[in-house]
Amino acid sequence: MLITILSKTPTEFDSLDTVWVLLCACLVMFMQAGFSLVEVGFTRSKNSVNILMKNMMDFSIGSVAFWLIGYGLMFGPSISGWIGTVDIGFQDHYGHKIPDMAFLFFQTVFCATAATIVSGAVAERAKFTTYLVFSLFIGVVIYPVSGHWIWGGGWLSQLGFHDFAGSTVVHSVGAWLGLLGAKMVGPRLGKYNGKAKAIPGHNLILGTLGVFILWFGWFGFNPGSQLAAQGSENAHAISHIFITTNLSAAAGAIAAMFVSWKRYKFPSLSMTLNGALGGLVAITAGCDVVSPKDAIIIGSIAGIILVFAVEIIDQKLLIDDPVGAISVHGVCGIVGTLLVGVFDPTNGVIYSGSFHLLITQLIGVGSVAAWTLSTGTIMFYTLKKTIGLRVTKREEEEGLDVYEHGESVYN
Repeated sequence: MLITILSKTPTEFDSLDTVWVLLCACLVMFMQAGFSLVEVGFTRSKNSVNILMKNMMDFSIGSVAFWLIGYGLMFGPSISGWIGTVDIGFQDHYGHKIPDMAFLFFQTVFCATAATIVSGAVAERAKFTTYLVFSLFIGVVIYPVSGHWIWGGGWLSQLGFHDFAGSTVVHSVGAWLGLLGAKMVGPRLGKYNGKAKAIPGHNLILGTLGVFILWFGWFGFNPGSQLAAQGSENAHAISHIFITTNLSAAAGAIAAMFVSWKRYKFPSLSMTLNGALGGLVAITAGCDVVSPKDAIIIGSIAGIILVFAVEIIDQKLLIDDPVGAISVHGVCGIVGTLLVGVFDPTNGVIYSGSFHLLITQLIGVGSVAAWTLSTGTIMFYTLKKTIGLRVTKREEEEGLDVYEHGESVYN
């Protein structure tokens, strides 16, 4: 989604392209509903209001923060390829082929998605006030800076790093922060008593509906990143992206189902749902270039790895991630980004014999991880030492809904 600056005047804006991008942005915004339902369904009912409030505030705070500061840092004139220029309250005009306000809204919904990923990883025990602070910090600093490197004309884009719709820009950033948050806030009470104990979610109907909404919204996430629909070239491109996106998700679900069936003697619904999401995350980086056949391979790899990633993070690393966000968005995001270097039809290892793109992808993944983990550590450590990260034992046992919000989702 690297943006080329054009010299169009307002009268030259493409109306069809503008409507297309705005409609896709609405689909991505609707993904907030999907995230909300997945997180509520995969956790206990006593924390449902808290989760819904966090998702509501992710989009609300992200919208204001990204408009106020984040957008300029991400897409403003580059300072040595490392950071954009501060543009308080979006005063400048960036000269895209669609109106600046349309592009701002499209980018805002992506920023909110990155913040929402953290919500699932720290669910059921993080303070609401603390969550509001780091949701703000993500939208103002962490997401825009690394995003500038890739989509804002920064040094990684100049290096040739390819992340079309955000496997790394959006999903890995959210997952790295989720990993830090889950580690620093600690596991839920009773999660690890000698060994990992499963804490089932209270409503997989909601979780399933949420996944289907996310799958639906991804048709705005990926095809919308073409930023145009007018003309035969763009028509072909977005049609191609629809197919690769859908096939990867389907393959991820199928692969995760069979692997969980083999390992647990039953086909696990929760693993299958996350397998579909893993396939969606993985294809997001290269959905514009890989073939439908390779999209199925990428989705299958993501679905298989997802099952083992959930096990390792939960049972070996002892990191409590109630919804599997770290595995879905982090592990599958990394895998999908690297596989662009394997399956790209021009520069991938399989088709060109060259490792140059794969190495570039690896550099990009590592650089974004280093930035996110370093700034995230500072953020979480500061919050832990000041206002605290975690609710009290009594609040956690009786539910965050009553103590943090004074209401329940089930009356």
